[in-house]
Amino acid sequence: MMFRATARHPALILDDVRGAQKMLSGVARATALEGSRHLSELVGAPVHLKCENLQRTGSFKLRGAYVRISGLSPVERAAGVVAASAGNHAQGVALASSLLGVRSTVFMPVGAPLPKVAATQEYGAEVRLHGQVVDETLAAAQEYAERTGAVFIHPFDHPDIIAGQGTVGLEILEQCPEVRTIVVGIGGGGLAAGIAVAVKALRPDIRIVGVQAEGAAAYPPSLAAGHPVSLDNPVTMADGIKVGRPGDVPFGVIEELVDEVRTVTEDELSSALLLCLERAKLVVEPAGASPVAALLSDPEAFRGPVVAVLSGGNVDPLLLQRVLRHGMSAAGRYLSLRLRLTDRPGALATLLAALTVADANVLDIGHVRTDPRLGLTEVEVDLHLETKGPRHCEEVEAALRAEGYRVIG
Repeated sequence: MMFRATARHPALILDDVRGAQKMLSGVARATALEGSRHLSELVGAPVHLKCENLQRTGSFKLRGAYVRISGLSPVERAAGVVAASAGNHAQGVALASSLLGVRSTVFMPVGAPLPKVAATQEYGAEVRLHGQVVDETLAAAQEYAERTGAVFIHPFDHPDIIAGQGTVGLEILEQCPEVRTIVVGIGGGGLAAGIAVAVKALRPDIRIVGVQAEGAAAYPPSLAAGHPVSLDNPVTMADGIKVGRPGDVPFGVIEELVDEVRTVTEDELSSALLLCLERAKLVVEPAGASPVAALLSDPEAFRGPVVAVLSGGNVDPLLLQRVLRHGMSAAGRYLSLRLRLTDRPGALATLLAALTVADANVLDIGHVRTDPRLGLTEVEVDLHLETKGPRHCEEVEAALRAEGYRVIG
């Protein structure tokens, strides 16, 4: 099967993806497909996780970058390559270039996480920090390419990139031939487009569902309009799929071959990341957890067996800490309360004893005596508690009220 070619959308066929697979032999790993009992029970059918978070460089990006750079002429290779990325594409281009003996320069935003900057440098790229947002970084990289003659390696808007990413789809069919639905995150669209080209050519009955973060969902309005539409200010913690405009080439494929594009909230992304860590023992970045978020948000919508593609695991430790807290809060595992007590010796100890009986773990506590809203003998206490879920939160609040405490927020 081939999607309809136009001047803007050159045709991609199964042979392109198969050729990429041969090219990547010994370079990219055939990543594991792990079953998830928890998600299987939720969906009511087998659910498997395609672990591209365990790929070299920590994401699928190496596949497309290596295929793209491999296709350069000797003259182009001598000029070097340049890319712009906040993380995953940067590392993919850096390693692919090093393996192929090509000089690489990677522009990254000034605020890019230090571990991603360090990893890109260690893979062999020269890193230049420029701009506060990826659009500014992208413009700087393109200007550098025009000025120096280096070849710009786009993260998703090129047929070779899409063919490389499509090898994920071939692996899924080999590892789980009975699959009925594939769920994959979408940013610019390279991964979803590549999987769609490979899978629909061999198994047109398989349903392919794309997932975007609600605050950075450029595909739904673009598909409705029939052409790529730009978002003014995409906002999401899932920086791997935080793309303001679909790529022209992947858009043509997705419009024709992807069955549905869904969106997920930040809370759902947080809960999905937490589930991957706790239940599957897999470190996954928010973008990589987006297919799991879609399964959690509407489990009955997916016909099994299902394969959810965990596209990457390059999450900054500081972000991981914040996301885990957010995910635990969304799952009802945190409870914040404000109480007013009589300001007398032992009052705080008595409160903590009541929380111990309720089996709530105190994470943080604030003790305010000087607020003008308080009475002369009153003190206000802010509590941040770790709980066992929404029902336990209700039980803790009920237990405090039963002990005579006044919960004011």
